[in-house]
Amino acid sequence: MPMPPLPVRFEGDPEPLRIDLHMHSTASDGALSPARAVALGASRGLTHMALTDHDTLDGVAEAASAARREGLVLMPGAELSTQWRGMGIHVVGLLPEGVRGELVEGLGALAVAREKRAATIASRMERVGLHDALARAREQAGSERPLGRPDFARALVAAGLVPDVATAFRKHLGAGKPGDVKALWPAMAEAVRWILAAGGVAVLAHPVRYSLTRRKRGLLLDDFAAAGGQAAELVSGFQNPDVTRDLSRQLQERGLYASLGSDFHFPGGHLAPGSMSPVPRTATPPVWTHPRLAPRLNAGA
Repeated sequence: MPMPPLPVRFEGDPEPLRIDLHMHSTASDGALSPARAVALGASRGLTHMALTDHDTLDGVAEAASAARREGLVLMPGAELSTQWRGMGIHVVGLLPEGVRGELVEGLGALAVAREKRAATIASRMERVGLHDALARAREQAGSERPLGRPDFARALVAAGLVPDVATAFRKHLGAGKPGDVKALWPAMAEAVRWILAAGGVAVLAHPVRYSLTRRKRGLLLDDFAAAGGQAAELVSGFQNPDVTRDLSRQLQERGLYASLGSDFHFPGGHLAPGSMSPVPRTATPPVWTHPRLAPRLNAGA
């Protein structure tokens, strides 16, 4: 039985949409395998999703097999680490044609950068008392995947140096703290170019989470659009509806599409697959109506 088509516009329906275009698995720093992440999404009523692990598509093949079993439409993707004006900025690549062109080399460069970054973070965490920090973070990761800040945060908790992950980020790993290492990331415009060359759509991840003033967020969106970026996450998890309306105006002013994502990482938290604030009525077009994505995301309709 075909699934209902995705809406072509946001009408302000309070019911949650059955699409989530920003989710993580054990291929990066998520807690569930790609197959289990897909199964959880299906159990929560999703019909469409993207797996967007950090700087890799390693989990997409497993997720795609699970999506076929569950009857979901899966969009391959990745969340790329970049920098803009000295800030760490994430760009989600929605990649209906998978990895090709410059993106192949780009992901390879990001993998090397992640290894160097992990070593730098480990050195800095040892200064605050986390002995043998790299091995402890690897133990928390539980696999040989690239390490991220959450692995070091959990290691700090396990060592009794902080009471919880939130404190680890607030004191040691969050923006501007010693563990916030971003100098190794490519420029935002470069990552956008990789995504476009692969036939994908570049989406600015969670723009309201960067603690920017409205004016500076506008500058970020200006530079992103000038680089060829096509969309931004209008809703990322839960946020104030007035913030969403204001961001929607900023997207419309720049001709950007609107994406939606929970940024799901682990079960038990407040962000589950498909869990996000309702989208107010807005003229900003949904990203799934973009010509590069519509054929894939409407395949099951």
